[in-house]
Amino acid sequence: MNSLNETPRSERLHIGIFGRRNAGKSSLLNAITGQDLAVVSPVKGTTTDPVFKAMELLPLGPVVLIDTPGIDDVGALGALRIKKSRDILRKTDFAILVTNTDGEMTNEDKTLIELFEKLGIQYLVVHNTATPPACIVQDALWVNAQTGENVPALKERLAKIGNVIAAKQQLVADLLEPGDVLMLVVPIDSSAPKGRLILPQQQVIRDVLDAKGLTILTQPEGLRDILGKLKSPPKMVITDSQVFKQVAEHTPTDISLTSFSILMARYKGILAEAVQGAKTLDTIQNGDSILISEGCTHHRQCDDIGTVKLPRWIEAHTNAEPVYTFTSGGEFPEDLTSYKLIIHCGGCMLNTREMHYRQRSAQDAGVPMTNFGVAISHMQGILKRCIEAL
Repeated sequence: MNSLNETPRSERLHIGIFGRRNAGKSSLLNAITGQDLAVVSPVKGTTTDPVFKAMELLPLGPVVLIDTPGIDDVGALGALRIKKSRDILRKTDFAILVTNTDGEMTNEDKTLIELFEKLGIQYLVVHNTATPPACIVQDALWVNAQTGENVPALKERLAKIGNVIAAKQQLVADLLEPGDVLMLVVPIDSSAPKGRLILPQQQVIRDVLDAKGLTILTQPEGLRDILGKLKSPPKMVITDSQVFKQVAEHTPTDISLTSFSILMARYKGILAEAVQGAKTLDTIQNGDSILISEGCTHHRQCDDIGTVKLPRWIEAHTNAEPVYTFTSGGEFPEDLTSYKLIIHCGGCMLNTREMHYRQRSAQDAGVPMTNFGVAISHMQGILKRCIEAL
């Protein structure tokens, strides 16, 4: 299968499988997927790292199943494995708690349930035993992962619950009427991936198609010419944030303007906080610490937006020299209290729960957080224009 046509992991419902060592988590993963993905062994602690499996769970659709190390692991390495399991909660949309006891919940099981409820994660208790236990927890389900008995019932339960959880904010389709035209400004420079569009651009195009709208793509230097040739103006111009200034100058003020990054902030549900957080850029002073965080890992270009362009724009806007920390991928500091501001990418490679976790962590630390597109438009004095249609 062409990976470019697969549903991105960030758009899949994340189902985490949790429990004690040897509770049958890996066996259950294999039974759900119908594949021997996870190593199964009577030796406790066989699963040392989370195992991710993207699949189509019908009738729900695309999901990611995550097998985690046992929550009762021991020793120094065991503590690290437990931490990895807890870290998975940051991105878990729905949790399966696997137990192989005779209906009784252990202290570790109860601790996990407390964590699920504290974090607002819906969960299902699954008794994975050879025969139905004498006492089944209310709303729990029994399966035999070794024989596959009752696994279809588990899949149906997951699909029913998942369909409710998976209802999402649309990226741009809810702003459109059939036949509306959107102009997408896509720079092709040294940072553009060869032979393809970046994920937010692909997602916007698909969303416009779902809304029965039309898209016109251009590079920044072609925008003015194409706008002049259209009989009717487009409903909206959506641009890469890096060329906001040029695009804003060439787009008449009666045409809505925004960026892919700002749309992602809206899609992930953090736009209001990002707009508020951008105001902190007006108070940055020499020596203030700024965390610039990206949700993916990629080869840094000579004019990389996160490590080169953003610091340059910040220093021009503030006339100050802050101190920067850069993180990418799964890296996100646990202690954020030393930062004056966090500037995050659009988060297209992170699911919504992970983005909400990062936003909540910033709020708990009392640190404002914004995103690339919101920050850039604020520094260029066009933020109000770029969010008024959203």
